[in-house]
Amino acid sequence: MTAPTVSRPQLVAEGSPAHLLLRGPWTLEHSEGISHALSGSPRDIAAIDATGVDRLDSLGVLQLLRFSRRRGFDFDAIVFRDEHRNLVAAIEDVADDRPKKKREYGIAAALARLGYAVNDNAGEVRALIGFFGETLLKLVRTFKEPSRFRPTATVHHMEQVGLDAVPLVALLAFLVGAVIAFLGSNILRDFGATIYVVELVSIAFLREFGVLLTAIILAGRTASAFTAQIGAMKSREEVDAIRTLGMDPIDLLVIPRVLALLVMLPLLTFIAMVFGLLGGLTVGAYGLDIPPTQYLARMHDTMELRHFVVGLVKAPFFALVIALIGCLEGLQVEGSAESVGERTTSSVVQTISLVIILDALAAIWFMEMGY
Repeated sequence: MTAPTVSRPQLVAEGSPAHLLLRGPWTLEHSEGISHALSGSPRDIAAIDATGVDRLDSLGVLQLLRFSRRRGFDFDAIVFRDEHRNLVAAIEDVADDRPKKKREYGIAAALARLGYAVNDNAGEVRALIGFFGETLLKLVRTFKEPSRFRPTATVHHMEQVGLDAVPLVALLAFLVGAVIAFLGSNILRDFGATIYVVELVSIAFLREFGVLLTAIILAGRTASAFTAQIGAMKSREEVDAIRTLGMDPIDLLVIPRVLALLVMLPLLTFIAMVFGLLGGLTVGAYGLDIPPTQYLARMHDTMELRHFVVGLVKAPFFALVIALIGCLEGLQVEGSAESVGERTTSSVVQTISLVIILDALAAIWFMEMGY
């Protein structure tokens, strides 16, 4: 038996937590009464019985849907009449298809967007730290259980990350070294100190440009590849299949990539240093009239091992950042092609930004330490 028909929307609360009984017409012409009835409902709700509603239209369903979302109540738990269920199902399916609100402008809106961005970035930092801890723990476990190590996958990624990137790294390092020599000579020539181009190129590439240029190249080339590869697997539910088979995606997908980058980035950094110095030597020999023997002798006399160590010691940290961010963003793909693209872009932006920030902090630290 249903409740008797009444002329206006009614909401009756019984018990604690409340059981809400809805009665009357919940239609567009009674929208004000619906809002008034819902606004006076208690905070704690155990159940909602809408079988007493004699007339129901789309507005009534939407009001109840938004009410359940505001109160954190499961909309599927609301009991409707049999003749109303098709309407409720149809409205629920299209309720989220409303057009997005137009972008708001003004100081308040800008501050709100800034707050959301800061909160999102803080969440990304926490996720990265947690992912680093998980990867480190499972890497230690791999040494204890060597059967978990994937040598074939590691060597495969070493080829992709390292050998395939050698021509690009060498070419760009050579050209940047030549540009630094040209720019330095234009300034130093006014002081009659062109020979100091040797120290400029040598120190710049050994301490900063060699490792930074290599890390930026791999951040754009390798981090995006890691994110796209793992993201595609996530969207095809292959990562879920790996877990279903009782295997760990960190062991299979993350650790081989991290180890490959940890090994290859220092080697690529060394290659970038060598070709950057060759670029400076070429400009010195053909553009500044410094004989190659004199250039090499000057470089031998002024170059210090500490500059090489400072540059090379940063390479493993940059490799760890690039690999972890690339893999983490891939694992955070939500299943659509659009999500893969967004996460790939995010991984490139994050890795390049974090590499530059870490390099700046390291440069300040080594300078303060006098090393």
